[in-house]
Amino acid sequence: MTKLAGQSILDSLAGRFEAFEKSLNGQSKSAVHQVRKEAFASLNQTGFPAAKHEEYKFTNLTKALEKNIDFGANEREASLSSDEIESVKIAGLEAYTLVFLNGHFSTELSDDVSEAGLSIETFNSVAKENADELAAQFGQLASTEDNPFIALNTAFSQNGVVINVEHNSVISKPIALYFIGETKKDQLFYNVRNIVSVGEMAQVTILEKFDTIGGEKAFSNVVNEISVAAAANAKYFKLEDDADNTYHISNVKVTQAKDSTFTANTIALNGAMVRNNLDIRLEDQGCEANMNGLYVLGGKTHVDNHTVVDHLMPNSNSNELYKGIMDDKSKGVFNGKIFVRQDAQKTNAFQSNKNILMTNDATVNTKPQLEIWADDVKCSHGCTTGQLDQDALFYLQARGIKKEKARAILLHAFASDVIENLEIEAIQEHVEKIITERLEK
Repeated sequence: MTKLAGQSILDSLAGRFEAFEKSLNGQSKSAVHQVRKEAFASLNQTGFPAAKHEEYKFTNLTKALEKNIDFGANEREASLSSDEIESVKIAGLEAYTLVFLNGHFSTELSDDVSEAGLSIETFNSVAKENADELAAQFGQLASTEDNPFIALNTAFSQNGVVINVEHNSVISKPIALYFIGETKKDQLFYNVRNIVSVGEMAQVTILEKFDTIGGEKAFSNVVNEISVAAAANAKYFKLEDDADNTYHISNVKVTQAKDSTFTANTIALNGAMVRNNLDIRLEDQGCEANMNGLYVLGGKTHVDNHTVVDHLMPNSNSNELYKGIMDDKSKGVFNGKIFVRQDAQKTNAFQSNKNILMTNDATVNTKPQLEIWADDVKCSHGCTTGQLDQDALFYLQARGIKKEKARAILLHAFASDVIENLEIEAIQEHVEKIITERLEK
């Protein structure tokens, strides 16, 4: 029998999945759990990405998880004070707040959301009360066959939210999902599954924020399935500023219908190893997809951003801008793919990745890719990697500005266009504050 990559993880998960099934009682025969069982069988057949896997050759997440995470550890409740929980929230953000502790939804710490045209339910409650309805959405956008981490998430999916926005509804405030892990005494491993459906001509903004409090190691595995109907406008924010010894992978799968707009803003600031996969399919005419990313890294933090934009039909636009600042011994990875299919005439697709290396020990691997099968298109892609402009730094110092402050001014200027794209003032100020504290040290 051939040994699969990540075999020790699979062995640990076997007992965990068996215990999970027993805890479901009557739900173990539901349509939702059938999806879970198929995902777990797929995972055991394929294993995790090997070191030479093309999509993970710069990010050996399997080896890191085998070495650092105990997948047999039991789930447990978080032990956090109200001050600790408040400390990770975004100051001044007017939003519907939903809090998850160690992956589990906290009714006491979350808002009771009531707005016409908006339905928010926990994944677990929908699985119990409307299993057949959930099964029709669960796993439809996020395939388990070619992504072992999606298969892992699907197999253990119990936590997260199901958000439905009705046609023509304009949701008045962002929906903020705070995922807070606690690792003061023990390791933590949890999965989150969010399913979002945005109706025709509807508008909604969703924010995810990930934090871990404590000294032990943690691994969070998150999957979002987001469908954006015709003429709808959906905005998605992700802020990841985790503890130094946390591991995190996120898979965001998006489909867009005719004349819809989807905007993703991905900010990654800390963690041992972070992998963000963003996959957008523009399935009809008139779609617009915007992707903004910023990674400001220090220490030994490793952040890998993988994006895919797939243009399937004519007259659609995509714009992608990712910027990275790497200090100390940190490592950044960017792999952006744009596909323009044969029917996608008059497509405009632009992609840019720019990086600054602050030390000789910092590294970045960048690989922009563009595949075009159509004739009448406007597309471009490119990347730049360099060091801080020494002439500009000297100019500022010559005018009496200390070196640390001058350096911070230049780096702020480099990141400013991504921060400006965040649009929401409270989020902009939150990110700017963190970056300022980092850069002026």
